[in-house]
Amino acid sequence: MYALRHLSGPNATGQRVAGSSGGSSSPTASRSSCCCSASSNGGSGNTSSSANMLHRGVARSFRIAARERKSPVVARCAGGSSTVVETAAATAPSADAKAAADGLVAQRKRVLSGVQPTGKLHLGNYMGAIKNWVGLQETYDTFFCVVDLHAITVPHDPKELRDSTRTMAATYLAAGIDPDRATVFVQSHVTAHAELQWLLNCVTPIGWLNRMIQFKEKSRKQGEEVRAGLLTYPVLMAADILLYQADLVPVGEDQKQHLELTRDIAERVNGLYGGKGWKKRGGRGGRVFKVPEVFIPPAGARVMSLQDGTAKMSKSAENDLSRINLTDTAKDIQNKVKRCKTDAFEGLEFGNEERPECTNLLTLYQLASGQTKEAVAAEVAAMRWGDFKPKLADALVAHLEPIQTKYADLMSDPAYIDSVLTRGADAANETAARTLADCKDAMGFVLPRRG
Repeated sequence: MYALRHLSGPNATGQRVAGSSGGSSSPTASRSSCCCSASSNGGSGNTSSSANMLHRGVARSFRIAARERKSPVVARCAGGSSTVVETAAATAPSADAKAAADGLVAQRKRVLSGVQPTGKLHLGNYMGAIKNWVGLQETYDTFFCVVDLHAITVPHDPKELRDSTRTMAATYLAAGIDPDRATVFVQSHVTAHAELQWLLNCVTPIGWLNRMIQFKEKSRKQGEEVRAGLLTYPVLMAADILLYQADLVPVGEDQKQHLELTRDIAERVNGLYGGKGWKKRGGRGGRVFKVPEVFIPPAGARVMSLQDGTAKMSKSAENDLSRINLTDTAKDIQNKVKRCKTDAFEGLEFGNEERPECTNLLTLYQLASGQTKEAVAAEVAAMRWGDFKPKLADALVAHLEPIQTKYADLMSDPAYIDSVLTRGADAANETAARTLADCKDAMGFVLPRRG
């Protein structure tokens, strides 16, 4: 998972360091995982794996070149294969190569997702979200953010928020997110998120927000202390998504309602301010926002508590035995699995509604071991819990060990993490600023003249 990248990567100061087979790359540059050995799952079925590697490399290199005012060189190798390298000096790309790159970038659908930097990350966050993001880098134009603005809808500790923002970013990278293939950034580093939220607040009916199930549940717990941010944070989520004109948004089942709200808001803005009316007012015309679709991974979309198979694994749950944190030691994991809730049925099986804990634990084993559901079902059908629990614990420890090692390495170099986030914010700002300007123009604001 953590093979050295042989193209280039950011060093601790955020500069690009070129690497080659005949020279050495910086230790920090080698942090990025290699993308050149994997073939894309998207595109035409007649496209060869080497062509897919070239396509991804060309498209990615032009994105990087645009951000850093550098240009890639495409080297043709014997046998028709190709390698993309980057030069320290700017080199003009060929018209054909640039056209190919632009076409490929345009063809790739955009995906955006993020996680709040609150509490300790657990298996539910990783297997339900972050692990699935890694594969998306291959076939999508991906934006992954640390959504720190969402973390202050409830009382928070400022020091903990600051520390957790970096640890969340480090977890993204340790899990396999490659900043050369994905845009990784902190939400608050792109001020357009908050500005677009205000614009969307002003077109979103309050009744839409009052229907949000999560607000109802959380406001009952908080009583009079409930904050306005808790009511309007689904609008901020909509701003997060719409700013980047995302095609797909990976969400858990509990977030589907919020994505539906995002779609409703996008269609409302498009109907009120877009189309021919916008064009008649001197604007671009057409739709202001792309209406995104939900993407729910086939397995692990909702990892449940170890103590209650009907409740989602949560960072906020009081009982630490209910979750496996990504930083738990092997001994901690073994102890939590040993003490997790099970049942008295004979054998083990998926899908029995009377056995939610069984389905949850088998799903965890499936995801950690990398086996198919059918293979797991056949392996454990005749097992007792006493035989299965050690297997599950061993699989989880083995799966998390390389992530924990990589995480510790990253956390020892905060300058590298900051350089990744700075580069990601620069790229995200370019896209977000265009969308925000379009929305303001469509709504009738006077935009500042540049230069």
